[in-house]
Parts: sequence; structure tokens; C-alpha cells
Amino acid sequence: MCLIVFAWRPAHPQPLILAANRDEFYARPTLPLAQWEDASHVYAGRDLEAGGTWLGVTAEGRFAALTNIRDPGQPLGRRSRGELVAHFLTGSLSIDEYLREVAGRSTEYGGFNLLVGNREELHFLNAANPLPRRLEPGIYGVSNAGLDTPWPKLLKAKAALSDQLNQPEPEALFGFLADAEAAPDADLPSTGVGLATEKLLSSVFIASPNYGTRASTVLIASADGSRRLIERSFGPYGGRLGEVDLEV
Repeated sequence: MCLIVFAWRPAHPQPLILAANRDEFYARPTLPLAQWEDASHVYAGRDLEAGGTWLGVTAEGRFAALTNIRDPGQPLGRRSRGELVAHFLTGSLSIDEYLREVAGRSTEYGGFNLLVGNREELHFLNAANPLPRRLEPGIYGVSNAGLDTPWPKLLKAKAALSDQLNQPEPEALFGFLADAEAAPDADLPSTGVGLATEKLLSSVFIASPNYGTRASTVLIASADGSRRLIERSFGPYGGRLGEVDLEV
């Protein structure tokens, strides 16, 4: 994923409301959101190149999601970051045990932000910080920097999510995930990729011939343990490919 905004409020009738966009090269082979054949308790999309995923849930209540860190100077990781999500969803370690294990070998991966949780707690780990953080109730966002780094698209998406929390509707959440307006040049971050690429990547929804938003995902969790997970998939120039709507 390259943009995740979410409201974590464990005492609320809807404890987790999340909206996210996964940005990737269109040529990278991917399966859409589904129940995994080799791990039937897992519901997620799948990266067919490395076997991992970017966001998913399990029937038992686990949740995990991932974004990359944008830093062209960082060394390439020898392992795929998508396995960080997949291993938590398919494994049995507690959240604390899992994050300690990941933090101890985070240099095996390129830079990442990792969210993992269950129905009672939600934790965050940034590859550059070996200390995982248990998140308190609040509204958060992460893109390709640290948690709540105030990039224009993250601020815009967090504000839009905040406006929907009284009565979150999937169409409204997908509406702001589809915002393709680029940020003004003066507001662009400087991450070392050049002005033209910064501009392309500055919108909530990215569309181009080769790289862009491949999937938009909405997750609405209820206090009774039920979750609605909806994914819309896209191709080059943002062309709509399909939608999957699951109750888990």
C-alpha cells in the first residue's frame, strides 16, 4: 500500500474504519482480494511475484497492512516486504512476539511501515525504529514516510476520513480514495525522485501508463467482530477492472 488512513477507536460500535490505496507497477502480477486457497482463514489480495500481500484480515480477527518507504538511496532488501503482512496473517505469534521478531531483522527488507492488530489492539512498526508502537484511539495516516508525516495527500485523506466517521459509507470512502488531483509544487515533499515524479505521486489516486493505484480498499469493522472488506482494482490510466465485496 502507498496510502492508508484509518480511525482506531476500540470502544466504538465501529472500532476500525480504514481506507487505503495500493500503488504499484501495473505489470506486476496480482490476484484481487479473495479467500486464500492455501490458508483458508486469510482474506487478502496476493502479489504473484513474491507471494505476499499488502493488506488483509483473518477469520479470527487479525489485521495487517503495509506501505513502503520512498527513499531512492536505501539499499534493496533481500526479502519481499509483502511477506511481513502474509506471515502475520498466516501465523500464530502474538502481536508483541511478531513485532519483536520483525524488528530484529528489519534490515532484511527495504524501508516499510507495518500495521498489525486484532479486535482489541493495533500496533505500528517503522523499519527505521526498532520499538513498535501500540496505537491509542485516534485518526491516523501513513503513506511512504513515517506515521502521520504531513504530506499533502495524507492530510487531505485524513480530513476526508474524519468527515465520514459519524456514518461511514463505502461509496464516500472510495470517493476520496479516487481523488487524482496533484498537490501544488510548493507543497510537494522532497524524497529524491525528481519534481515530475513527486508531482505524479502527490495525488491520493495515481494514474499513469505504467504505475499507479492498483487497488483501493475499504475496511469497516464492527464491535460484534464482523468486518466488511471491499476492494476495487484498476489498470493503466486508472481504468476500473473489478470489485470484490466480502463479509468476514
